[in-house]
Amino acid sequence: MATTEPQIVLYDVACIKNVCFSPVVWRIRFMLNYKNIPYRTVFLEFPDIGPTLKGLGFGESAPGPNYKYTVPAIQHVPTDTRLMESATIAEFLESTYPDPPVPLTSELGRQIEDQARAVVGKTFQASVMPREINILSPPAQEYFRRTREALIGHRLEDLLDLDKEEQSWDAQADRISAVGEIMRTNKADGPFVLGSRPSYTDFFIAGSLQSVREIDEGVFQRISKYPGFGDIYEACVPFMGKRD
Repeated sequence: MATTEPQIVLYDVACIKNVCFSPVVWRIRFMLNYKNIPYRTVFLEFPDIGPTLKGLGFGESAPGPNYKYTVPAIQHVPTDTRLMESATIAEFLESTYPDPPVPLTSELGRQIEDQARAVVGKTFQASVMPREINILSPPAQEYFRRTREALIGHRLEDLLDLDKEEQSWDAQADRISAVGEIMRTNKADGPFVLGSRPSYTDFFIAGSLQSVREIDEGVFQRISKYPGFGDIYEACVPFMGKRD
């Protein structure tokens, strides 16, 4: 692409490390980096996401009382298109910047994403959520604690029972390995889910792992040791060059 002027303004959630740590934002960041689309990032503290995006006109067509303002959000500068949510943004990027292509769906990809959520989701939540607060600024910590504790019904610290955490990972080990083997279905053709080129499912996996890595290296090392998970993460490393 000839121009270096930002085509996209990407709204991301802030942390004290000044890098992207959101798994859903990483999916879009991977697409932008892979497609070499010039963009700039605007980091927003958790409590500022809603007011800022609303003030910028996101969601004007559906501003109901329960409307959720969320990141990732993008402004496509050439058309002044404003979008939220990773799936919607991915579809827009793929239709607007089709080369190189990123397959957004596949039967194998849907199977992997569904099983990864079912098998790893709760274990990830218990390991990652109570540690995530440690990389947030004080105002964001207050917001995060209030909203997450209302969701889970108890203190974040109550999730961090190290013995129970270890038992949870051990109990899921065989199932995690099985999901990882499904990720390796096309390993003879290349390191990605569909073979030689990445798909959105690869960015789903690698984005989740990179998020975990920014929050807690120990949890990242635990999940990335499984075949499939670690392989896809390493294959996606070249598309992590811009993370701020």
